Amino acid sequence: MRRLLFFVVLLGISFIALVAAANYGWGPLVITRADEQKIILLLNQARWVTEPGLSARVPLLMTEETYDRRWLHLNTEPETMQTKDGEQLTVDNYAMWRIEDPIRFKRGFPGGMVDAEKRLDRVVRDDVREVIGRHTLSEVLRAERDNIMKQITEKTRANAAELGLGIGDVRISRTELPEETLDSVFARMRTERTRLAKKNRAEGDLEARRIRAKANAEARVIVAEAHRDEQIARGIGEAEATRIYAESYGAHPEFYGFMRSLEAYQKTIGSNTTLVLSPRAEFFQFFESSAPRENGAAPAPAKPPAK
Repeated sequence: MRRLLFFVVLLGISFIALVAAANYGWGPLVITRADEQKIILLLNQARWVTEPGLSARVPLLMTEETYDRRWLHLNTEPETMQTKDGEQLTVDNYAMWRIEDPIRFKRGFPGGMVDAEKRLDRVVRDDVREVIGRHTLSEVLRAERDNIMKQITEKTRANAAELGLGIGDVRISRTELPEETLDSVFARMRTERTRLAKKNRAEGDLEARRIRAKANAEARVIVAEAHRDEQIARGIGEAEATRIYAESYGAHPEFYGFMRSLEAYQKTIGSNTTLVLSPRAEFFQFFESSAPRENGAAPAPAKPPAK
């Protein structure tokens, strides 16, 4: 029993010692954390990549190298590039990357992370310059900015895969015009805005004239139709008035003659009017004495004055 207990204790101590040695890169065990990836080297030649957890190796003959499994940030220096329309543009960008294939990374970059970042920086710069060179200044600054960054990311991802690197995203963080070209670019922008303003004003004037001409034509049609309706209504009214006059004359000719005479007096005789006519003229028949006639007969009906 004591021997068994001693054996178990010895085995536990040995395991703890192996784990402790593995933490320092010694012994037959290799400990790989979740944020790490390790390659096992045999005589300095990469053989395989360990998974997170415990792995075994042959001590002395095999060594290990550790690489970061997480996404890394690469920020490039601003660089002046030329757009499709010949404009100079200062571009600042960054890339999110990580090591996808540690064995290929080891073979491609013997100097490690420093060499990898320098190479990746050149790849990103070349891809950004090439994609921006296919687009105009306005597209880079506004119209196609998101699409341009997608094109850069896809192109850089394909180029970096050959180096064992994975690209998460490439972003343009800042775009500026160089100091020496600001004045000329602003002058061209002002000229373009002036041209567009004149064009819009000319189109507006043309549209205004068209609207006024259409409104005037419609107004003339409306006035003509109103005048036509007026003439029709006037004719109907005059015909109705004539009919009423005719009926009145037929029913009461004496009264009709009297009313027409009064209308004639009103139109003819004013405040300063002098008439030289015989008192017995037919025009003055209603100025005669209103005494009753003999036998109570009514005065003779007057003839209506001529129009």
